[in-house]
Amino acid sequence: MRRGSVKFDSRGQFAGHETFPLRLLWLKKAFDAVGDGADARTFQEQDAIARFGVGRNMAASIRYWALATRFFSEQDRIIAATALGRAILADDGLDPFLEQAATVWLAHWQVAGTPDMTTTAYYAFNHLSAIEFDPAMLLEELFSLVQENGWRATRGTLKRDIEVFLRSYVRRGDTLNEDAAEPLLAELAIIREARLGGWYEFVRGPKPTLHDAVFAFALGDFWERSGGATTLTAEQICYSPGSPGRVFKLDEDSVVTRLMRLDDLTNGAWQWVDTAGLRQVQRTDDFDAMTTLHLAYGRYNGLKAAA
Repeated sequence: MRRGSVKFDSRGQFAGHETFPLRLLWLKKAFDAVGDGADARTFQEQDAIARFGVGRNMAASIRYWALATRFFSEQDRIIAATALGRAILADDGLDPFLEQAATVWLAHWQVAGTPDMTTTAYYAFNHLSAIEFDPAMLLEELFSLVQENGWRATRGTLKRDIEVFLRSYVRRGDTLNEDAAEPLLAELAIIREARLGGWYEFVRGPKPTLHDAVFAFALGDFWERSGGATTLTAEQICYSPGSPGRVFKLDEDSVVTRLMRLDDLTNGAWQWVDTAGLRQVQRTDDFDAMTTLHLAYGRYNGLKAAA
């Protein structure tokens, strides 16, 4: 059940994926095609089928997910890898073939942390109040969101987007055909089938495969979007929409444990303060979380070139 109205600064987007979830090697295919910058029509031209080894609709979906993960950006009809995308996907990058959990967590953060291109995922992770949900419940809440914000989206469009959202995140037992190769984000197992009848549940907990360096990257991103204050409270980091606690579905103890380790990770630039009942992270110096992201991969490679 929704509690009050939810207003977004950006316009909701519930299409563009051509009904395909993000597949394992799509981001690498996109990087090889447009990493240094190329016309956005690269994904639409007649030879896109040969270039990407997929059909035209799927090529359009690769473009959508490349932008939705923010591993790529588009300006003046030119698509190019972002600093993050280049650091990971370059041939000498941290994880060009997306084999590491850190990359999947980063992709999830980019998809579910902002509503700009993936409004359904953002809403589900950040505004659904229930741990368990079914598609009908999510559909009604999204339709109310559309009406409250004055957007244009039909129930049919929302239903298809919810289907793609669930196929993106929920592991399936049947992976026998070519198109059923496990979607990238499903590797996180952060949403699972809850019971018979089509219900699902978020999996909350400590997330042992989520490296502190990825958590810090997400925290820095969230901090920047929160107005650049010098402090963030533990409550904000745990429960605010778009926060690491919400997006990664971490329990409060797990968030606080990670916050207590930030001092060492950031060389004192971000410090955990717990005095007189006030629990917060304080920024004492500038810190770019990209500079420590390599720790999540066990090696330093590709970040200098991307900086």
